[in-house]
Amino acid sequence: MHIGTVLVPPSGTPNVIDYLVNESRQAAGTGVGTVWLPQLMAVDALTAVAAIAREVAGIEFGTAVVPTYPRHPLVLASQALTAQAASGNRLTLGVGLSHQMVIEGAYGYSFERPVRHMREYLSILMPALRGESVSFEGETMRGTTFEPVTVGGASAPEVLVAALGPAMLELAGQMAGGTVTWMVGPRTLSSHIIPSITAASEAAGRVAPRIAVCLPVCVTSDPDRALQRAARSFALYNQLPSYRAMLDREDVDGPGDVALIGEEDRVAAAVEQLKEIGATDFAAVPLGPRDEWQRTAALMSDLAGRL
Repeated sequence: MHIGTVLVPPSGTPNVIDYLVNESRQAAGTGVGTVWLPQLMAVDALTAVAAIAREVAGIEFGTAVVPTYPRHPLVLASQALTAQAASGNRLTLGVGLSHQMVIEGAYGYSFERPVRHMREYLSILMPALRGESVSFEGETMRGTTFEPVTVGGASAPEVLVAALGPAMLELAGQMAGGTVTWMVGPRTLSSHIIPSITAASEAAGRVAPRIAVCLPVCVTSDPDRALQRAARSFALYNQLPSYRAMLDREDVDGPGDVALIGEEDRVAAAVEQLKEIGATDFAAVPLGPRDEWQRTAALMSDLAGRL
């Protein structure tokens, strides 16, 4: 299992890139294999990867995840390949639909037919990343290259598609290298996510999919307080239909209930369980004050050395 960390700059960070470089360097020094960057409204993940990777060697970088609707797939291919060249081919490109309230509310785009949108998006993105000519016209998306999208020094990055529902999991298994999940617990992963995408990959004659699982983590001696903090911090996910559906599958009250919280042995056992059910990657989103972050980082370092 590949152990990673998700870096989210705290609000008010004076220089975000300096922060991300320093945190990535520390993560690499502990043996953690992957640094994942979310796509925030303020910080562009792929631009950040290009900047950080020039400063930090020996570690993979991933996006978790870049929303598709705001960027044409040919534009994303160009940007991803540029970041790939800057990183020395250490990029995993995670993409996803985002959510209706974001795509329509913030960007003003239609969120209709999201699965068809993603299928047509990948029909352009995947060959473009491989440097192939593209001529595609679908119902929601079209794209034509006048010359191949190539960036010297860059190979096509692996693409993971954020997928929760059956149709999206089937699509991810058919067309991409796997999936990256957030706020999904072990019961739902083992009974729904992993078997669905694996079956789709096998039916399409593809290699076994990569399953990257991202969850909040807090190694702490005060789990009750940490649970309350997690419930407050991630309350928004109760209002997002796709995540609420996964929490209902998990049979939990809210997002805090899928966070990995407790002493080192408890959290380690939870990560080991994820490996046993088929997760190929685990990435921690550290919670709590700095001392608990440090305990979490130390545990992730230990797990990276033995899982």
